[in-house]
Amino acid sequence: MTRLTLPAPAKLNLFLHITGRRKDGYHELETLFQFLTLADQLHFQLVAEDVIRVSPSLPGVALQDHLVFRAAQLLAPYRSDARGIQIEIEKNLPMGGGVGGGSSDAATTLLALNYLWELNLSLEQLAILGLKLGADVPIFVYGAASFAQGVGEKLTPVTPPENWYLLVHPGVHISTAAVFSHPELPRNTPKLTANDPITDWQIHHNDCESLVCSLYPQVATAREWLLKYGPSRLTGTGACLFTCFSSENEARQALHALPSTFRGFLARGVNRSPAHVALAALTEASTGA
Repeated sequence: MTRLTLPAPAKLNLFLHITGRRKDGYHELETLFQFLTLADQLHFQLVAEDVIRVSPSLPGVALQDHLVFRAAQLLAPYRSDARGIQIEIEKNLPMGGGVGGGSSDAATTLLALNYLWELNLSLEQLAILGLKLGADVPIFVYGAASFAQGVGEKLTPVTPPENWYLLVHPGVHISTAAVFSHPELPRNTPKLTANDPITDWQIHHNDCESLVCSLYPQVATAREWLLKYGPSRLTGTGACLFTCFSSENEARQALHALPSTFRGFLARGVNRSPAHVALAALTEASTGA
């Protein structure tokens, strides 16, 4: 096989607790990750030359800093031959939206090139490499909805309800680094215990939400609009917010009522990454299983 297309799915942080700050500056987190059917599409093509090509380019981002390029670079030394790769990114996920677009693109690149280059690296090996690219990359590599601890690298698979969600992007770009370095960010939420219901995400919260809403009035306005339909939540450090619905039809009706000043996305939460589902189907087809 010389060509492969895989989705790079969005994720939601159904809640996000910040339980402390380490001496190295990183934050101790507790968060519940779930994937969405909403995804970028990445197209991979093996080429004869020993090159890594990524298109289209990202405005203001040098190729050497592009997470997809860096992911391919990490795997290139493991090849048994010098075939290169052409990667085309069909971008559907909003940048700076808190849905993990860059991390997911990088993880899908690791999964795809492990397959195309026939590297036979384990998911654990890929996740260790992925952690060099960002704290969220391992969750996309492993591909199972999980409760995450530490800086996000300690993962326990869980199965939250697979609801329909409406995501709202208020039209602002939020810097994760700026939020986590802000002096008013809460950093002392008590850690959950073994008796706490982890998958009942609505009883928990996002420690970044109040701060982000105070810094970005557009986020606060979007949250107020979503609250008409039920509990709403910021995902990650934003800018996207979400609320869940019992059916696709109810979510679609809310999407149609969305003010034109916002951008909306309809998706279903899934506990297995669509990238893993697609790759498994491809593997089964190629082996005749």
